[in-house]
Amino acid sequence: MSDLLAFDRAHLWHPYTSALKPLRAYPVTGASGVRLRLADGRQLIDGMSSWWCAIHGYNHPLLNAALRQQLDSMAHVMFGGITHEPVVTLGKRLLEIVPRPLQHLFFCDSGSVSVEVAIKMALQYWQAVGRPQKKRLLTVRGGYHGDTFAAMSVCDPVTGMHHLFRGVLPEQLFAERPSCRFDAPFDPTSLEDFRRLIAEHEGEIAAVILEPVVQGAGGMWFYHPDYLRGVRELCHRHQVLLILDEIATGFGRTGKLFACDWAGIAPDILCLGKALTGGYLTLAATLATSQVAEGISASGGVFMHGPTFMANPLACAAANASLDLLLAGDWQARIRHIEECLKAGLEPARSLAGVADLRVLGAIGVIEMREAVDVERLQAFFVERGVWIRPFGRLVYLMPPYIIGDEDLGRLCEAMVAAAGGGHE
Repeated sequence: MSDLLAFDRAHLWHPYTSALKPLRAYPVTGASGVRLRLADGRQLIDGMSSWWCAIHGYNHPLLNAALRQQLDSMAHVMFGGITHEPVVTLGKRLLEIVPRPLQHLFFCDSGSVSVEVAIKMALQYWQAVGRPQKKRLLTVRGGYHGDTFAAMSVCDPVTGMHHLFRGVLPEQLFAERPSCRFDAPFDPTSLEDFRRLIAEHEGEIAAVILEPVVQGAGGMWFYHPDYLRGVRELCHRHQVLLILDEIATGFGRTGKLFACDWAGIAPDILCLGKALTGGYLTLAATLATSQVAEGISASGGVFMHGPTFMANPLACAAANASLDLLLAGDWQARIRHIEECLKAGLEPARSLAGVADLRVLGAIGVIEMREAVDVERLQAFFVERGVWIRPFGRLVYLMPPYIIGDEDLGRLCEAMVAAAGGGHE
């Protein structure tokens, strides 16, 4: 194991980490239920769902069986000129549960790519309908949409990576972050900056892109659904497409099947990923309305994108099994119970001196610190307490698998409160 770790440290580049001075990596040899098994035999309760995708936990027998069955048939075929049952079934299933105006699905291989696809759809739509000057994007500060180039251009310009790629990334428009909290009365003035920008630039804006209700990696901020309703109405008024990024929020995480359900609105283009396959394989989808699809396809037009592994049969089989698991059970009651446990378990942190804010929505619990945390030091503290929690910036948060039990969830909350109180120092 020491040789494995030495090679990893010397040659394998982990995410958001220096190649020369990487953060410590913990070797995992197995995972089952909500537990990760380390090489030294210790087990950690997973509070991250492996970056929010493993909603059913690990090594689930039904998901395993679906993959084995599909593997006996075929692991992969190209999607150009070929189709197959797993992708057709998945397409039907998704159209049954997403907002109704969405009718066309483009499958791709990661969440970030689904955002690239959505942006290309918006740009190509306006070119096809004779308005090529509409080629900029409007979004809000505090967002995160992925690490590929078009996606980076609409991530927060301060906390994102814009400064590293200034002059290369397209320059987009940014409204102030929605200031109206999810758990407070809606303040209509919170839309003023967005309203001003979309009115001033409507002739050049192709689309608005937002994470509905929950901003994820850009700050774990929960904003009021009425803000999203206002954005939808303004997009319609100013002839701007609305792209909603539900990569992190889709499939029940916020307490609704999709976060846009909190506002009762539908986008023109929707991005899905992460939990789509229950964390088994990478798969994403970009869905569009008939208006968008017909605009692009008018006069013989074709959409210019085609990932090699799009609609991968193994991934589609996993997604179908994951949807079966999610929708067959009372997932709403389960998420409500997790929310109640998170609120009770994290409440002691609210009065701690180092804590700036505490917020919970669905199966998401966030402690925002006043100062940035030492990630490596805090990570070691959590591992010693038998939990896996990966903080970033000033945020220590939980997005546990939906199958987690009360005792395990309590241990995660206790560890977070202890860390917020300085117990790791």
